[in-house]
Amino acid sequence: MDAFFSSSVLLFLLLFFAPLSCLTIPFTISLCGRAVGWYVRKKTAPRRELLLSRAEAEEKEYHAKGSPNGDHEWEKVESYAAGSDINGGKGSKDWTGVIGFFHPFCNAGGGGERVLWAAIRATQKRWPEALCVVYTGDHDVDKAQIIERVRTSFNIQLHPPKIQFLYLSSRRFVLASTWPRFTLLGQSLGSLILAYDAFNLLVVDIFIDTMGYAFTLGFSKFLFPDIPTGAYVHYPTISTDMLGSLDEGGQGLNAGKGTGWRGAAKRTYWQAFAWLYGFVGGQVDVVMTNSTWTQGHIRRLWGPRRAGRRKTFEAEAVFPPVAVEELEQAVDVSAESEKNRGKYLLYIAQFRPEKNHQIILDAFAKFLHASKGSAQEKPRLILIGSVRDSDDATRVYKLRLLAHELNVKDSVEFICDASWPQILHWLRCSWVGVNGMWNEHFGIGVVEYQAAGLISVVNASGGPKIDIVVETDGKPTGFHATTPEEFAIAFGKALTLNSDETLAMRLRARASAKRFTEDAFAEKWLKHMARLIKLHEDSHPSTTKV
Repeated sequence: MDAFFSSSVLLFLLLFFAPLSCLTIPFTISLCGRAVGWYVRKKTAPRRELLLSRAEAEEKEYHAKGSPNGDHEWEKVESYAAGSDINGGKGSKDWTGVIGFFHPFCNAGGGGERVLWAAIRATQKRWPEALCVVYTGDHDVDKAQIIERVRTSFNIQLHPPKIQFLYLSSRRFVLASTWPRFTLLGQSLGSLILAYDAFNLLVVDIFIDTMGYAFTLGFSKFLFPDIPTGAYVHYPTISTDMLGSLDEGGQGLNAGKGTGWRGAAKRTYWQAFAWLYGFVGGQVDVVMTNSTWTQGHIRRLWGPRRAGRRKTFEAEAVFPPVAVEELEQAVDVSAESEKNRGKYLLYIAQFRPEKNHQIILDAFAKFLHASKGSAQEKPRLILIGSVRDSDDATRVYKLRLLAHELNVKDSVEFICDASWPQILHWLRCSWVGVNGMWNEHFGIGVVEYQAAGLISVVNASGGPKIDIVVETDGKPTGFHATTPEEFAIAFGKALTLNSDETLAMRLRARASAKRFTEDAFAEKWLKHMARLIKLHEDSHPSTTKV
């Protein structure tokens, strides 16, 4: 009887406390996260004071020496920044917080880095009292060297006293080579290690990821719920297009690989990762994307989770800054300059598999053979791209072999690791600009084609189709294609327009490119940055300046 009574009591306790424990476990985990966050914040508080004191000392020294030339460039930023606050007013121009930019490869010198530096430059001018901190893993360069490279590579002048660099020691955990299997998941989990490394260096007031490590933002919310988070997404880590590419007839590097048990396993893995990616993305307060294509995927993946939050903003496209003005000054587009252009088809892209150079070669061969015997100038295909390693060098060698097999080797020129003056030369004298990548997330190179007045022939997908090579005043600025046959037809159309139509299309393309200037980027960036600062002020009313 006693045994029966004891077992009944035990069963009752289990039935009563099991559901209760399920309700308290999430709360307990959240409480543990906040406790760790409190400890890390307290531990890094002295470094925060040190960085602020250093910035103040550097500011005094900077002004004592006199401001460098170029500060007048900021006047136009100030003119529209003054009204970019949430309510349209001037906003807290004297906000004195610390903004952290998570960009472990900040010295890489690519398009993603141009976004980072243009964002910091706009932020510095709009909120001159704020301190911008960049978390980087580039231990081989110091602050002065990074700032100088930003100036020489992008013509962006940063304000040195109000920017600091904190050096991460665990960047290897986000390298693809560290995770030969389950790379997507491995790199994402590795970013958590890197983020914890960053937080132990300094806990900032606003945390922004500008490189695509969404898991770091979810981790930040777990440890520091009161810190606003922002993301500038260059491309989704996973997308519905990637999942669709596994089907028969799909495109991309994994086209048709969803068959068999291996394919089924890969599909299940990607679907599980997509759910996890959506979960962490749902924690982000302010989301910017580099294109409408990226925006659509982020809204589908992150939107449902973000919609359930009390206060959230829709993910919006903020086109990356492109050196449009520089190209307008360097490349003339007029009836006179037409005399300097030859029948050159120019493709500027790294020699990577996803750039689809082989499709462009095949299309060029089809076009060339179809137009054989015509009296016009014989077209040439110019392939310009960087060679990063031995794999890229092997790829170039195979492309040369393909050109030989297609009997077009004498009409194709490969230029590896071209200098900027070389690129400018070909932008001045080429007729057509080509882009062959499927689902290019944005397409900075295509904008450069347009700014230089080239007639673009691009893949009918992603940013080039949706955002860049679009109609202006109801008229085309270029051509879209998907298959080699379609590209061949588009090449023919672009090269056979009459002189008036050709110049008109070039001028429309150049006008369209003005949507992607650094000023246009800065204006939109500041709108979203103001939202983050407002969120910080709302959660820390005692620290808000009046």
